[in-house]
Amino acid sequence: MPGLKDVKNKIKGIGKTAQITKTMYMVASAKLRSAQKRMEDFRPYTAKFTEVMRELSAGGEGETGALPLMESREVKTVELVVVTSDRGLAGSFNSNILRTADRLRKQYEAEGKKVSVVAVGKKASRFFRKTDLVREQFNDIMGSFQMFNARDIAQSVTNAFLNGTVDKVDIIYGKYYSMAVQKPEVEEMLPIKPVQAEAEGSKEKTATASGPSGVYTFEPDSSAIMADLLPLFLNVQMYHAMLEVGASEQAARMTAMDNATKACKDMIRDLTMLYNKARQAAVTSELLDIVGGAEALKG
Repeated sequence: MPGLKDVKNKIKGIGKTAQITKTMYMVASAKLRSAQKRMEDFRPYTAKFTEVMRELSAGGEGETGALPLMESREVKTVELVVVTSDRGLAGSFNSNILRTADRLRKQYEAEGKKVSVVAVGKKASRFFRKTDLVREQFNDIMGSFQMFNARDIAQSVTNAFLNGTVDKVDIIYGKYYSMAVQKPEVEEMLPIKPVQAEAEGSKEKTATASGPSGVYTFEPDSSAIMADLLPLFLNVQMYHAMLEVGASEQAARMTAMDNATKACKDMIRDLTMLYNKARQAAVTSELLDIVGGAEALKG
């Protein structure tokens, strides 16, 4: 049985660890409120921007096919934009994203495609560092990123696509569903796929179910508008993914720190029982020595 001093030191050390994890839980909780508000405020903008792009691409009558960012070609090289956090202590949040990205990489390589990586966040950079696949990395920005950071990343990916270095771009990030659920998400970033116009029957059904609908006329034509909006759409898509990761990271860290605090309390309870047993054994041993000495003096 360990000594009393050793057990007491362990209890003290675990108690300090519990204080740290509880503090980190409170910090993550405060940061989550801010990150969640930014994400929820931006989601309607992203949805409306996507809706506008759908209307434009569906009503372009084939004109949008001439746009460079919508050019479909034989896929020989694929680039993965992997978005993680810069810091750890968030449970399995980052590892889930990285496993999904690595599984996708192996899938593309098995199909004979060349893969490169744009790593956003330190965790992604460290994971892919030994693979020699990282074309560009963006570290130390996930703690306080802004739209210009997303624009820089989107511009790098766009340039690689336009000059023919890559034929397809996928983005992998952690999507926020709730406090307890954050799942890896894979979306195709480039080329941007046009949305086919709905069939007449489908339109009539939709109009009947949700109200009147109409055909939009764009001035200038839809291809000219999309030529200006496509780069902005990529910026929005990238910023949206970063916001999702920012909120998901704090939620995952809250869960991890709460579990760590509970584990520390369980360990303290077990060690306290062990300490009490050791102390009781020491007291009993001393009493036996005293009684034995007294009996010896009587004899």
